[in-house]
Amino acid sequence: MLSVELPMFEPDPGLQGPFLARLNADELIALRSHAVARHFERGATMLHQGEVPGRVLVIERGYAKVTATTEDGKEVVLAFRGPGDILGEVAALSGLPRAATVRVLEPIDAIAVAVGDFEAWLEGHPRVALELLKVVIARLREADQQQFEFTAYQTLGRVARRLVELAERFGEPCADGVQISLRISQEELAGWAGASREATSKALHDLREIGLIETERRRFTVHSVEKLKNLTA
Repeated sequence: MLSVELPMFEPDPGLQGPFLARLNADELIALRSHAVARHFERGATMLHQGEVPGRVLVIERGYAKVTATTEDGKEVVLAFRGPGDILGEVAALSGLPRAATVRVLEPIDAIAVAVGDFEAWLEGHPRVALELLKVVIARLREADQQQFEFTAYQTLGRVARRLVELAERFGEPCADGVQISLRISQEELAGWAGASREATSKALHDLREIGLIETERRRFTVHSVEKLKNLTA
């Protein structure tokens, strides 16, 4: 088989980084003055698809998955979010019903801001509005990349790309490479990769066989992120 590099949209350094990390001390203090602290246990639903937006959430600790349900009832995993990420901002600013559901994977501490207060905060801090726009643009680029992969690559390539993203966003260096701190199931990984659970399981088996990853229950370790980017399609 021919070994080729899986093409990606090159990340723009200006678009990278979670929302909270983009705020200076004064902006963060002003945001907290409008916010209330919230805690969500594993399995809780933070935001519901189709609901009228009433608040914006910012994660301080923990992880969540973003999903959408199709007309035939199938749940599609769209993304995973972690510390520093903002949730519900597009629906809040557009006034349209939420396009996705957000559920807790690991206990979350967050701050919640009412839509009106969030808009007032942005009006008083125009630099933040620009940073928020960069966050939204980065997510649109991620969605474009995933759509490209769904049509261009087989399951092995798509699973590898998702593992690369997890390692780069949620990875922690360890003796064997990079351990992904976000604990997700093979079923959740399959939904995110746009593949069946069986095909995803086979792809993970193949990646283990060639020594690129190790898997445990809801735990993935990547031995070489760079080699995952250069797989046989």
